This record gives sequence, C-alpha cells and structure tokens, in this order.
Amino acid sequence: MFKSLLVATTALAVLVQPAAAFPSPVGLVQDGGQPIRPGQTVQGELRRGDAMLDSGEFTDTWALRVRTGETYEVTLSAPAFDPYLMVRGPGGLSEDNDDDPAARGSRDSRIRFTAPAAGEVEIDATSYEPGETGAYRLTLSAIGGGSARADVADASGTLAVGRTVGGSLASGDEQLETGEFIDTWTLRGRRGQQLDIRLTSTDFDPYLMVRGPGDFSSDNDDDAGVEDSRDSRLLVTLPADGEYQISATSYEPKESGAYRLAVLDGAGVSAPRPPSEAPSGRPAGGGDVVIGEAVSGALAGGDDTLDTGEYVDNYRFSGRRGQRVAVNLTSSAFDAYTMVITPSGEQFDNDDGDDGTDSRQVLVLPEDGTYQVRLTSYRPGETGSYRFSVESAGEPPRQAAVAGGARVFALMVGVSDYPEDVGDLEFTDEDARKLAETLQRDGSLNEASVVLTNAEATVAGVRAAFSRVAAQAGPDDMFLFFFSGHGGQEPTPVTGLEPDGKAETLVLTDGEISDAELGRLFASLDTRLALLVVDACFSGGFARNVVDRPGVMGVFSSEEDLTSAVADKFQAGGYLSHFVRAGMSGEADGDGDRLVTAGELATFLRRQFRVEVEDVQAETQDGQRNYQNLVIDRGGVQVDDVIVRLPAAASGGQ
Repeated sequence: MFKSLLVATTALAVLVQPAAAFPSPVGLVQDGGQPIRPGQTVQGELRRGDAMLDSGEFTDTWALRVRTGETYEVTLSAPAFDPYLMVRGPGGLSEDNDDDPAARGSRDSRIRFTAPAAGEVEIDATSYEPGETGAYRLTLSAIGGGSARADVADASGTLAVGRTVGGSLASGDEQLETGEFIDTWTLRGRRGQQLDIRLTSTDFDPYLMVRGPGDFSSDNDDDAGVEDSRDSRLLVTLPADGEYQISATSYEPKESGAYRLAVLDGAGVSAPRPPSEAPSGRPAGGGDVVIGEAVSGALAGGDDTLDTGEYVDNYRFSGRRGQRVAVNLTSSAFDAYTMVITPSGEQFDNDDGDDGTDSRQVLVLPEDGTYQVRLTSYRPGETGSYRFSVESAGEPPRQAAVAGGARVFALMVGVSDYPEDVGDLEFTDEDARKLAETLQRDGSLNEASVVLTNAEATVAGVRAAFSRVAAQAGPDDMFLFFFSGHGGQEPTPVTGLEPDGKAETLVLTDGEISDAELGRLFASLDTRLALLVVDACFSGGFARNVVDRPGVMGVFSSEEDLTSAVADKFQAGGYLSHFVRAGMSGEADGDGDRLVTAGELATFLRRQFRVEVEDVQAETQDGQRNYQNLVIDRGGVQVDDVIVRLPAAASGGQ
C-alpha cells in the first residue's frame, strides 16, 4: 500500500458533515459564508487565523443559493498550495475533490454538482495538506437545469431529482431486441429514496424502464392515475445507494418523436391504482390475511381482470423486513399464478410450484409494510376454486445447516511497522485488531482465532498460527484468513498460474509468503467455507493460487498488477479492510434475514468500492497508472452460501 496514491475523496470528507441549513461541519469553525453568484470569479487567500478543519487545513466558505435541479461547476486554482474543494448543501449534497479529473496532472480542483434540493450550498476552499496558505482563484459557472424548465440532457446522460429533460426517439438510436428505440440516462440514487418518474409524449406511446443495483427493475406503460392516458409514470423506492438507469422508450417498435422526461421527489406521493387491474363493476375477491392464515376463494366471471384477460383476486398482508414467508396458491381447476408486490412497488411473480400447476413463492421480505398479493391464472379466462395461504417459511437446507455462534475460525494479520528498507504503513495493524473486535462483539469469532500484528507477524509466526487455527476448524465451521499490509511481486517462470511471470507475496516483518505457499496452506483446510481477504498491493494475483477448489472465496483490494491505497478517510489501512468489517457485522445483510451470504457480501463490497474508491489512483511496478479496482472470486461458493450468521441485533442492512 502507498499512502501517496490516496486521492481526492479520501482526504477530508471524514471530518465534514452536510452543511447549509443543517449541523455545521464537524471540526469547522463557521464565520458565515461569503456570497458568490454564477459567472463570478473571486480572489481569496488561505491564511493563519482562518477557520480550520480538525486535521489542520485552513478553509474559506462561500455561499450559493440554489434551486432544485440546477447544475453548477466550481473550480479552485492556487499556485501556492494544493487546492481542495468541498460542496455541502440541502438534500444530502456532499461532494469533495482534490485534483480536477478532466485535467490529469493538474493540482487544481473542480466539482460539477446538481442541487438535489433548494436552499443554500456552502463551497469550502481549502488545501490538501494541513497548514498550507496562499492566494487562490475560485470560479463558479452555471451549467443549467432547474425544476422550472426543461433542458436537453447533457452529453454525459445524467439526471438529477427535480430535473426535466427533453429528448426524442429517432432512427439511429439504440434499440431493444423487440425493435423499440431507447434513450437511457443515469441517476445516482440513495437507499430508501422515493422517486416520481414521468415520461410524456404526443408523438408516441411512452414506456418507462428503471434498472439499478441488486437487479432492481421496474417498468410502466400507462399512468394508472390518469384515465385513458398513454403517458408513463413510475413511483419507485430505491433499494440501495448507487447508479440507476432510467430509459425512455415506446410501447410499439419503431415509434419515434419528441418526449419530456421528469424525475421528481416522490416522498409522500400516493401510488395510483395498479394499472394491471380493470374494474369490473363488482368488488374484487380477496381482503386482508395474516401470516399463518389460509383462505378459500374462487376466480369467476365478473372478477377484476388483468389487461391480458386473466381474472384476479387481491389480498394484503403485513410483514417485516427479514421475515421469510411462503405465498401458496393451489387449485385443481386452473393453472395458478401469483404476483407479490412490495410496499415500494417491486413485483415478484410465480407460475409453477413443485407440482407444476400450483404456485409457491418463498421470499425474504425486503421492507416493513403492507404487501399486496394478486391471485390469478396462467391463461386468460380460467375460473375455479382455490386455496391461498401466507405462512412462515424456513431457511433453505444449505442455510439452515449453518449454525450460529462462534463458528468463525480466523487468522487476522496486520502489519504497520516494517523494517526501514520496506517502509511503514498507517492503520494496517489496526485493521486486524478492529476486525477481531467486531467479530468477537457479534459473537461469531471462535476463541481459537489469532491476531498477529507488527513484530508478531513473522513468516514462521503466520505459518504456525495458520496450522494451529486450521487444525481446530471443522467441516461445520468457516475459516477466515485476513491480511492488511504491504504486498509484493517477484519474478517467476511464466505458467498458467502466473501468466505475467510474477508471483505475488504477503510482506511480513522478516520475509514474505508467496501466493503458491498460501494456496498450499488453504489446501489443508477441512471447513464448510474458507474466505481469503487480502488488502495489499497486487493482491488480485492470489486468486488463481488459492481459489482453486470448492468452498473457497477470495476478496482482494486490487488487481494483480496494481497498488492499493491507504484509506485515511476511514482511519483504515485499506478500503477493503474497512468495508469487510462493516459488511460482516451486518451492513451487507441486504434482506435483513440475519445471514450475510457470499452474494450479499460481494454486492455490498462492489457498491462501496463504486461509491468510495472509484477515483482512487493506482500504478504498476513499472509506473503505469490506472485506478484501484476490487477483485472478487467466489469460485465454487454459491451466492446463497452463508459467510456468517448474525445475532438478532446485528442485522442492519444499513
């Protein structure tokens, strides 16, 4: 790891919370922001006596009044110090930048932002290093946007809440497989954020699609809240932080013409009547049921129908996030089909259960609230009696077999204090200690586990500890090897395992352990699952040597020829160390069922890296530059295999 590779987003953000009409930034002495207007270039100076961050950087604050959806670009340049910009404002606006990403090699700082809400935005001009002073120039430009008018979308294809864009479907656009033209924008959203998305056109029949993290998917043809409307509208609650793709297309192939696309704040907006129901003139069958209840009913002529002609009865039940339920519909008269709709509008469908014509859906409920269940048939016009139930469901056998308690046998190694010819690292020893403390606090760490830091982390010490812990871990246990410290590379013959002619190593205080040796150590395990976590330069090269048999999963902080950065922002030796600790303590438990699975951990880590490590620079041994990218290899470990079973209080899914 090399601290010098740390870039913009890691330097100061940990010290600052959202500002403006909210709590003042932590550690920042406020003296009132100086007003600045779009189109202005102002001169300033960082000097002793200015407001100061906790970490010692002087700062000047400038205030800008904004409206929802407006987009601005702010640039900070200074010949005397390394400029650093921070933007804080209403609606959770929080942006940091060290070096202008569009001007590689420049020390100037630049941020383009779109206001998610109206109010006062604070722009802080500061420095990358503590105590730097000198004159600077700050320029603010208005790019466009705003909820009061529609703009043509910018070339980057990005949208913001409160913005309306104009566009057109035309020959030459990208097309779906079925022939419809399609335009797609990207929106960065937050977990739990509610959006009201509207697509209107007088030239064609609009159709909306939203795709996002965790296979999130929602489509709409016609706005159910407006009678006979062809316009499309979606009310969605975003399931996770990350980037969402909003696509404007048409109902029929090859339709073209102008349209308007609006993304509005959906908080407090009531959902329209579901579009797939057609009122029949009589009350629909169904009603409220409770989990554990079974009811009988019948599909009959005169029931509500779906657009495609199937009769439908509607039921509701209340559930809690993390509950595992089975939704069952059985009938000897028709081919049963169920649709379960979550409180936020996501839909899960099922046609055939185990016997081919009955429907059974086993779900882990993703949120608290009222769930709607539509009971219908596979083919239009089918009628007959049925039996319907919502019942508590058990875990799948693979998961149910995983016991809770202290079943994680871990060897956690962290090295900060190296010999002079290697160079010290910050926080890497703490990474190992903190991981052990977290797992112990949650009750999952077995007492046979070992933590080795600094002088304890010798080659002989790691070999002996690995053998000792591995010997006590049995076929029902999980083995974890964690390393945070320097990683190295050394020449080796070109083989299938080392196509680049370089072997990767873990650098300890008195020597190194190679990827080949670590592979041999893992081959000695007899455990349910083994997890290798390496937060070090060139760590991705361990994957081929270790993840070579069933039951082994590897997580690595960088690709095999690139360095990894120290995560000062989180007071951690590396980003992976910080996020693995958070994920295994419950934040990766996406569905709230108190199990952190291999798929959930992988998804959580990828999302965190996209948000926090996207612009962190890395380089090869010979100086080629790129960016730090996470490497995950599940090998034969299945998505639903359990990494750790959490105590009830630890499941967070934050």
